[in-house]
Amino acid sequence: MTQSPAKLNAFPVFMRVEGQAVVIVGGGDEAFAKARLLAQSSARLVVVSDEVAPEFAAWIADGAATHIDAVYQPSQLKGAALVFAATGDAGQDRTVSEDARRLGIPVNAVDRPELCDFFTPALVNRAPLAIAIGTEGAGPVLAQMVRAKIDRMLSPSLGSLAALASSFREVAEALLPKGNARRRFWREFFAGAPARAMERGEALAARRAAADLLGDTDAAAGHVVLVGAGPGAEDLLTLRAHRHLMEADVIVHDALVPEAVIAMGRRDAERLPVGKRKGCHSKSQAEINDLLVRLGREGKRVVRLKSGDPLVFGRAGEEMQALRDAGISYEVVPGVTAAFAAAADFELPLTLRGVTSSMVFTTGHDLKGKSLPDWAKLAISGATVAVYMGRSVAADVATRLIEAGLAADTAVAVVENASLAGRRKFHGTLADLPSLEERTDLTGPVMTIIGDAVAGANFEGSEPLVRRRGNIGNKKFEERVA
Repeated sequence: MTQSPAKLNAFPVFMRVEGQAVVIVGGGDEAFAKARLLAQSSARLVVVSDEVAPEFAAWIADGAATHIDAVYQPSQLKGAALVFAATGDAGQDRTVSEDARRLGIPVNAVDRPELCDFFTPALVNRAPLAIAIGTEGAGPVLAQMVRAKIDRMLSPSLGSLAALASSFREVAEALLPKGNARRRFWREFFAGAPARAMERGEALAARRAAADLLGDTDAAAGHVVLVGAGPGAEDLLTLRAHRHLMEADVIVHDALVPEAVIAMGRRDAERLPVGKRKGCHSKSQAEINDLLVRLGREGKRVVRLKSGDPLVFGRAGEEMQALRDAGISYEVVPGVTAAFAAAADFELPLTLRGVTSSMVFTTGHDLKGKSLPDWAKLAISGATVAVYMGRSVAADVATRLIEAGLAADTAVAVVENASLAGRRKFHGTLADLPSLEERTDLTGPVMTIIGDAVAGANFEGSEPLVRRRGNIGNKKFEERVA
């Protein structure tokens, strides 16, 4: 037997208050909190209290509300659209509630649900768009938690976009027949070029894009977003990245992107894995480029989900060039790159005042050549070096740097699976680094950080790269920087 859904005791509505008086009785923190909430509306706020807290009084003096500096009287409620009893005194709040009801005015008594005709919701404000979350007074903290989650999901530009939509509604209804044509226009309006322009803060470009949509009878144009998935932990994904995942028709993802991150996309989005893990390339870069172009030409909204940051060893340059050549619109959403995640795991400052003021990102593979790369010279001069995908070339990195003049006891920090709960941390010196190649138990992506700034790391929970008598932990490192 199917259980019927629970019935709401308070039905949510949006009440028109533009230009109307809303009376708040009280001058303390509770009244101030309600006043700030109501200030998001176009109502005329009236505060009734013979005593007002200094901060609240200053806020009123700035023109945010009208103050009736007097002891409360029922006549002060006349003509109000809504009344809030926020005196902090149970007896006084009950009196205000009873007076409001006699005058036929809906009343809310703060934190006293038994005296309320209505409840104030937790509010997500993207005016003219508003989302209200209520619990009928049962759990205000829960409502605020839900509000925070929804607020993070919605672009700050959504209100401006909704206002623009309002200005196009009449002309869209006049020019576009009901059904697919009109639905397609509004879908593209809220998820296509007008929305992207408004998100960039380009209101005029958004208006032009909307006008172009009205006259466009061709198939919808595709759009590709190169999104940084971060180092692995799903809660390090940016809010913008999450929004694009929720809007994507297709998610094209690398092998190193965890399932938990991919799952943050639309449930009905098509998911296309494209590699590439060492020794197991499911698609060549040229094939990936062609795939993105084809999906864009089909009018799809595509998220190209890349581990870390798309612009750091992500071959984003080749993909952007292919999209440019094909005339497919695209954008880039940065992510937390692995070097920053590894440094955070070690609480390691990548720059350290008086020690190093520069850093290098590299894969280390270019040390295979005969000439010393520029980044190696920077390492010798004191830069912090972050080596990506460096386990298989650890010996080459160490040998070449030591031969070039970098001290063999230069500090080294290594992280496998940076940012994830199962990460592993190791520490040692440059001379110890070749031992990484022997660690067959390291199956996740490995990040290596080299330099004197590593001395500032927290080595708690970290294993030595090489076991030996004595300790090369914080004390030794601190001596190097002293």
